[in-house]
Amino acid sequence: MVATADDTTPVAIAADDITAPPARVGYGELLRTPGAWRFLAPALVARLPYAMLSMGILLLVTQTHGSYGTAGTVTAVAAVAQALIGPQTGRLADRFGQAAVLVPTVLVHAVSVGVLTALALGHAPAWSLYLAAVPAGASVPQVGAMVRARWVARFTADGASPSTAARVSTAFAFESVTDEFTFVIGPILAANIAAFANPATALIAEASLTLVGGLAFASQRRTAPARITPQPGTRRASALASPGVRLLAGAFLGVGAVFGGMQVSVNAFADSVGQHDAGGTVYGIFAGGSMLAGVLYGVIAWRRPVRDRMLMSYALLVLGCSTLWAMPNLVALTVAGLVCGLAIAPTLISGYTLVETLVADGAKTEAFTWLTGAIGLGLAVGSMAAGKLIDGHGPSVGFLVPVVGAGLGLLALASMRHLLAPPAEGPAALHGGTARLVGAVEG
Repeated sequence: MVATADDTTPVAIAADDITAPPARVGYGELLRTPGAWRFLAPALVARLPYAMLSMGILLLVTQTHGSYGTAGTVTAVAAVAQALIGPQTGRLADRFGQAAVLVPTVLVHAVSVGVLTALALGHAPAWSLYLAAVPAGASVPQVGAMVRARWVARFTADGASPSTAARVSTAFAFESVTDEFTFVIGPILAANIAAFANPATALIAEASLTLVGGLAFASQRRTAPARITPQPGTRRASALASPGVRLLAGAFLGVGAVFGGMQVSVNAFADSVGQHDAGGTVYGIFAGGSMLAGVLYGVIAWRRPVRDRMLMSYALLVLGCSTLWAMPNLVALTVAGLVCGLAIAPTLISGYTLVETLVADGAKTEAFTWLTGAIGLGLAVGSMAAGKLIDGHGPSVGFLVPVVGAGLGLLALASMRHLLAPPAEGPAALHGGTARLVGAVEG
């Protein structure tokens, strides 16, 4: 079997390397990578507001317009815009460089969130909020995808190997933990700012953190992956041309539906029991379960293939979501949410690991962004559907959205998992196909 360091050059991997026990790379070793903290610190600041935006919109629009349905729809419009435009910014980042795309993006985001906040405070018609949500969501910087692309560029610079695969896998686990950390802190931060000041201040804080962190991250040009300039007369295919990428994006839609349905339903449930300010904390504990699972996932030397791991974790996600609607009180809901969250990070880590093997080097940022965008799109549909159900039938019914969304994702993943096999390259096709990172795919 062979692995490839790029799209054309095969790199032989000895049979002993493939059959040896899986390599293990700890978080300490990962974080000692030269130059890592120079981009990780500003990236954390820029990513923290990601979860603040949806929570801030929900709290502000609910307060000013008195409808969970309207608030959920505004959140959904922003998420749809992010899901559709985000991958295009990822494609541009692959072509022109991350800084060239990131700087104007964060500037537009700050202005757009300010406009949306002003309209909500002015009790503008709902349709105007929907329009303002489009640029606010479309300009959310895709920092998580850019960080993952930097890790891949750093570790694959010298070619593919089982050691490289282990480092990339640990890096993706670390990034998933970072994502979940932002989902723990972001909603709590937005809810607390809204409680002690007001929801408008929470959105202003979101825009400010995005601007400062985004500009600082963009300034770290030395760690950015090299721009991929296509040969004259050639046209680079989109990462979405890969059937495996499309399947993973569909599966991540289901994960997004869990996020969106949970956000709206948890807030509505807390409201219904007279503990409005507890919504952010309950949702943060749900994300905390995912963060804990992500930490454990990254320190285990897995032997089972990553496709099997993703299928198992997704099935556990469906099982966990199936209990949410029946919880009788806020304490029970918090415990059930924690259990449900334990399946999130392993699913996301497995998905990002798989997608890296399915696309060429010049499309990795775009591919990562499609998955992130799919989560955003699922969040949009989930929050809108949950908001409508809650307005008509009460908060417990809103929890049906996560289990339905995750169930559909599991069905697609289980029935088409063969599409996740890395494409065969060159002579290796005679031996059953290859993976750019053998260890990451084979386990």
